[in-house]
Amino acid sequence: MSFDKPAAGQIDGADHSYLIVAACYNGRLVEALLTHTVAALKAAQVSEDKIEILRVPGSGEIPYGIQLGIETGSYDCCIALGILVRGDTFHYQQIAQSVSDALQMVALNHSTPVVNGVVVAENQAQAEERATGQLNRGQEFASCALHMTALRREREKQYGQ
Repeated sequence: MSFDKPAAGQIDGADHSYLIVAACYNGRLVEALLTHTVAALKAAQVSEDKIEILRVPGSGEIPYGIQLGIETGSYDCCIALGILVRGDTFHYQQIAQSVSDALQMVALNHSTPVVNGVVVAENQAQAEERATGQLNRGQEFASCALHMTALRREREKQYGQ
């Protein structure tokens, strides 16, 4: 994982709308990611009524929740939030790859940005650091969503889409 992240920059999100689909599995950590993500969106002037949160059982169900949201046409960008921690088997890798592939497919098929905020960690300590520690991945996911929304709107303006 890279620690050389791009500068956040300032984007006014006052007229943006977002769907956040959050897994319930590993709930305490996902809740921390969600808190950081929502706080960063609000700091960019996104109003609370323009942030919808949809809960799904686990990370494997996130792509379907994202697709349900995208199909409404109500959101500029969607953010997937989940935590996958390695257990005794490689099941977490299967879920991570499946979710990542499905999120890309949904985004491309619907021409709507989807931020993959599903954290994949080798152990509980890594998951904690990414969700509640200094790394603050939730803020990064929000920043990415703001940038992708701005890019989408710029291109739509430029090409009249």
